[in-house]
Amino acid sequence: MPRFAANLSMMYQEHAFLDRFGAAARDGFKGVEYLFPYEFEAEVLAARLREHGLQQVLFNGPPGDWAKGERGLAALPGREDEFKRSVATAIAYAQVLGNDRIHLMAGNIGAGDDRAAFRAVYIRNLAFAAKEAVAHGLTIVIEPINTRNMPGYFLNRQDEAHAICREVGAANLKVQFDLYHCQIVEGDLAMKLKQTMPNVGHIQIASVPDRHEPDEGEVNYPYLLKLIDTLGYEGWIGCEYVPRGNTSEGLGWLKEWL
Repeated sequence: MPRFAANLSMMYQEHAFLDRFGAAARDGFKGVEYLFPYEFEAEVLAARLREHGLQQVLFNGPPGDWAKGERGLAALPGREDEFKRSVATAIAYAQVLGNDRIHLMAGNIGAGDDRAAFRAVYIRNLAFAAKEAVAHGLTIVIEPINTRNMPGYFLNRQDEAHAICREVGAANLKVQFDLYHCQIVEGDLAMKLKQTMPNVGHIQIASVPDRHEPDEGEVNYPYLLKLIDTLGYEGWIGCEYVPRGNTSEGLGWLKEWL
């Protein structure tokens, strides 16, 4: 049976952020994820998790200057020291919050930039991060993101992500399979799940093309969720979507799975 985690960055925006934990728990969620925890002290967030009986599933490492358009550091030449500090920060938060997955964003590449140079930095940085994380029982995940929502993002395709994991060669480096992003860039979701599941470290869902509840649009989620179960995936499925309206009122799709 799939285990669903509410993405508190996108869902429950009708509540203040710290109140979203309770709202998710009242709706039956047992796990939560979100983009970044760093606006709050780790213990403040941990207290909310304990209060509402929730498990922290995932968050992203520090992305650089998000407000200025930066979307990660892992592949950026010249930012290696900052990246290493960001890994230490993320690990420190994970030790308090209890999640065993950290997503490290690659960052953006310009049209005239040397892709091979970015890739070489990415490989070295991921190898460093995986080595740091394994000492704490943590898994690092990398996520291909579509170029419509995030133009210029370095990593866009599942096959490339898995190739990078193989090149790094760390058992605790896996791919975050966001079905929304994959459908926009590649499609063929069922076959890609079958082909890559052994190295999938986290899954996220949303409708395509509008990124709402997974009960509309062009992707057959009832079929895919059953397939994910059949393939033996034991991790969490993050609900990384923007509700059409009130979050709780839009959870009819979840009832059969709870």
